[in-house]
Amino acid sequence: MSGVTALVLAGQRRGTDPMAAAAGVSHKALLPVAGVPMLLRVLAALRASPGIGRVVVSIEEPGRVLAGLEGLDGVILRPSGTSPARSAAAIFERFGAPLLVTTADHALLTPDMVGHLLRAAPPGASAVAALARRETILAEFPDTRRTWLRFRDGSFSGCNLFLLSRPEASRALEFWQRLEEQRKRPLTMARMLGPLPLIRYALGRMTLREGLDAVGARCRTPVAVVEMPFGAAAVDVDKPDDLALVEATLRAGAG
Repeated sequence: MSGVTALVLAGQRRGTDPMAAAAGVSHKALLPVAGVPMLLRVLAALRASPGIGRVVVSIEEPGRVLAGLEGLDGVILRPSGTSPARSAAAIFERFGAPLLVTTADHALLTPDMVGHLLRAAPPGASAVAALARRETILAEFPDTRRTWLRFRDGSFSGCNLFLLSRPEASRALEFWQRLEEQRKRPLTMARMLGPLPLIRYALGRMTLREGLDAVGARCRTPVAVVEMPFGAAAVDVDKPDDLALVEATLRAGAG
């Protein structure tokens, strides 16, 4: 797959992110990670990925927020929407498929990760999410704390890396927006996903494939996952412990 548009979601919800405030920057995307703004690390990985044709950054008031930031040559800047899903939907409507979506806090992103997702994405799926298996992550980062998706055939963590490979992926984006609108109403979100799949998941009886089929039925288009062989693909910078882990990993790699 070549000529893919890559979208970096760099906006933030209302209010000041505590990590950004502690670092004296307006957005977490600008947080220095081992001396380099986190957003620039993500952009460097995307630019070095052979399958990526252009890169878009979605952030509030890009002309103001990113003013003076060097390293944005050739990057398309777009104002973010009121939520990540709305931002992704707006870019997808403008640039179409295929669209790779990641986040500005994916400071350990590498061209190998991007390439693996692009190569391994099942051709019949409209939307593909990257997941890493628990054993893969803990082999690299035994002390990390992650949120696990627990299925009968294994536990996984999300990698903040998605591929919207076909026009029908707009249906998955629509479903994502509906979920976001109800994010403060867990019971409503549960009803949207359907009671039977949730019961099977809660009882530990659902396989990953069954979970994908249930989500695909709600999205009205096939969805899939690509299992990543990189534990670092599941590490983002959400809290101070993550920042310390990422910086230690980067120092070890440089050494």
